[in-house]
Amino acid sequence: MSIHNCRGPMCLKTIQPSHAADMPPGISAAADAKAEEHLFVPPLNFSMVDDGIYRSGFPDSANFPFLKTLGLRSIIYLCPEPYPEDNMQFLNANGIRLFQFGLEGSKELFINIPEDLILSALRVLVDERNYPLLIHCKRGKHRTGCLVGCLRKCQNWCLASIFDEYQRFAADKARVTDQRFIELFDISRIKKLATSPPYI
Repeated sequence: MSIHNCRGPMCLKTIQPSHAADMPPGISAAADAKAEEHLFVPPLNFSMVDDGIYRSGFPDSANFPFLKTLGLRSIIYLCPEPYPEDNMQFLNANGIRLFQFGLEGSKELFINIPEDLILSALRVLVDERNYPLLIHCKRGKHRTGCLVGCLRKCQNWCLASIFDEYQRFAADKARVTDQRFIELFDISRIKKLATSPPYI
């Protein structure tokens, strides 16, 4: 698997401003509404992690047209709360499989995070049959950052680069406890789970 650090597209199509003065009454609103149908809005903190792997905060209905362009096959959801009905309808309509791993969003994540839950999520994450795949939690910062950080260890990234990536998304909300969890994560366990050559 090759590694990419590029950020995801913020918008796939640009909308030209409407020229209301040049349009008959009633046409401007209709033109604006039609233009909005072609606007693709990514979820909060959206980015590409690697080929076929994306990360973000919690997507809502405004993000569905954008997500559809990714051709997603799977979503890894890292919160314990039930997935909203609107989101489930979107997944079902587009043949997207949901993998939920209910990590509590505690500030003491290092103490509370179950390593076995991360291992289960990584088992899904390293299986290319699940690609294209989106990882998300609520804001796409801490829980998503921990999972991606553990993946980076499997990809032999140095800790400085892993922490730099984590901090770019967490910003001023970065948690030392999250980074400590990543640092102590035992990658030998995931190597036993991996099935694709890049992770062995």
